[in-house]
This record gives sequence, structure tokens and C-alpha cells, in this order.
Amino acid sequence: MSTLVTGVGELTTNDPGLGRLRDAALVLDGDRVAWVGPAAGAPDADERVDVGGRAVLPGWVDSHTHLVFAGDRTEEFESRMAGRPYAAGGIATTVAATRAASDAELEEGLRRHVAEAVAQGTTCLETKTGYGLTVEEELRAARLAARWVDEVTFLGAHLVPPGADAGEYLELVAGEMLDAVAPHVRWADVFCEEGAFDEAGSRRVLEAARSRGLGLRVHGNQLGRGPGVRLAVELGAASVDHCTHLSDADVAALAGSDTVATLLPACDLSTRQPLPPARALLDAGAEVALASNCNPGSSYTTSMAFAVTTAVLQMRLTVEEAVRAATAGGARALRRTDVGHLGVGARADVHVLNAPSTTHLAYRPGVPLTWAVWRRGVRER
Repeated sequence: MSTLVTGVGELTTNDPGLGRLRDAALVLDGDRVAWVGPAAGAPDADERVDVGGRAVLPGWVDSHTHLVFAGDRTEEFESRMAGRPYAAGGIATTVAATRAASDAELEEGLRRHVAEAVAQGTTCLETKTGYGLTVEEELRAARLAARWVDEVTFLGAHLVPPGADAGEYLELVAGEMLDAVAPHVRWADVFCEEGAFDEAGSRRVLEAARSRGLGLRVHGNQLGRGPGVRLAVELGAASVDHCTHLSDADVAALAGSDTVATLLPACDLSTRQPLPPARALLDAGAEVALASNCNPGSSYTTSMAFAVTTAVLQMRLTVEEAVRAATAGGARALRRTDVGHLGVGARADVHVLNAPSTTHLAYRPGVPLTWAVWRRGVRER
């Protein structure tokens, strides 16, 4: 079944050969984009949808989420808003709730959050394990996640569980736990931060994951300056995520590498951290992605539009730069070429705004602008 999407007032393709088109159309054939160009020259298709002059862009690519969890941390959030600083140890609260939940409860929460994200234009999702922290629980999380999202990341190195010996737990993560989970995930991540894993421990986990054929990701430089960015670049990680506290050397290292700086502004606002230096990263030539970091402790949102709006209004990105970071940037952070753009052959992930241009994402902050969504060629909304 092919679908002609026509009457497009503004089409953001993220395709170097196409750029941004006006009065445009595109044809979706199965799960792929089959044609893009001026509406006047569009070929016939089995079905025709006129979007009435609305803006069309690739679906959001959310390259950093934590969706396999139970419970919430409302009290922690309220306490933080009253002035208590954020610390990594709060993760243990979610670990306890997640371990106590049934498979059905975890899967229902995962399904609900994915549906919420898709309804807001997100069409490609990554999510992590990391709220189980035993071999059995991390394996359970990986298997559940693989049923619902595009990319799964092993994050056994999220936190040392309360009562565990740090050295023994590190060896478990880099050994038996990694071996159990590796067949079900594409990536491995580590929380390289004070209160979580130091540089030596982070390196141990990442090198073990790489030896098993997994791609690498790093949580780094969230709570202060540290080794996360440097380690990610050195080991060729696909992304280093947070990047809230960067030195000039960190910015230069990212600009000279293929490692994507994934920025999580909703998390920084929720934890009352400074926003990351997005403008400095882009001006230096670094690749930047925006992601939601949806999780129950520090960023309980699935709204990529919120991340885009924040990047424009508070981080000094242009609308075009922010939209690109939330689409093509996320695709780059996942090392994918099939999503994040709307060129011929791309996955048919299409987001239609109830607005004439993407500028309205920042011009009308907080307004739900998603009008229609196709994911893999299937209309979801």
C-alpha cells in the first residue's frame, strides 16, 4: 500500500540533496519513503492524504530513555524542587520497585510510555536496562525492551546496588551479566559519574562490552566535570550523554571525533543543573543530539518537542538546529542511516505538525502540535 502525503507547506527532509522544501509532497510505499519533491510533480499512489499546508518533518529519534521501570519518585522530585540537590543514589528507589514488579506490569508501563511518545511524534526509540542490577533482572529488562523499542542498551553499570561490594559488582557487570544480556541488546552504557562508576570501572565495563561486539555509549559529565567525555571519545563511543559540565578540552575532543554529544535538557531542568553548552558544541563543529531521557527520577517526560523548545528558547539553538538534533542527530547517536531524514529509501517515519512551519515548536511553547504520525509507514495518529 502506497500513500501520497501532499499539501505539505514546509517539508524538512534533513537530506543534503533536498534540504527544506515548500509546497511539497512525499510518497510512502510500505515502510519506506519512495518519492519526495514538489507537490505538482507527485506520482499517483494507492491512497492520498492532503495535510492542508501543514509542516512535515522526520519523526523524532529519541536516543536516550529508561523506560523499563516500576513506581515513581514524586517525593524525591518535590524534595528537589524545595532545594535538595540531585544525587545518583536515588536510582536505588526505582530498582526496588522494578524488581518487585511482574513482567506484565513492566511491559504495560513500557507499552504505555512508548505509545505516549509516538503520539507526540517520536518514531524511533532507544531504551536502557539498569533498574534491575542482577543478572536475572537485567536480562528480563532487555527482553521486555526488545519487544517495544528500536534500540536496546545494557546499563548494568547504572549504580552499585545497596549492600553490594563495588568490586564484586563491577566484575559481575563486566562478566556474567554482560554475557547473559549481550544477545538481546546492541549497546552497552555506563554511568561514569561521582556516586556511580569511576573512570577505571567505566573503562572495564566498556572494554568488556566492546570485546563482545556491542556498541558503546556513556553517561558523562552530568553532575560535574569528569572523565566521561574523554573516555567516550578515546574508546570511540557512539555518544556521550548529558554533557552538562564541559571544559574547553571536552568540547574540542567532541568536535574532533565521531562521538555525538547527546543533550538532555529536560533532565537538567528537573535536577536544577545548568543547561549544557549546546551553542559552543555546535560552533566548534561537534555533532549534537537532543533526547528526552525519560525516566522516573530525573526527567519524567516523553516529549521531544519540549527538548526542542528548550534548546531554542534557553540554549540558543536555531529552530532548524534543534529539530535536526532531535531527528538526524539522534539517528547519528544510534549510528542509523534509515531514520532521522526523509530522503528516498528512508524509513517511512513522518511527523505532521498542526502548524505551517517547525518554527511553531518554539514560537508556541507547550502547545501540543502533533497532527499526524506515520511510523514505519503505518499511520499511528
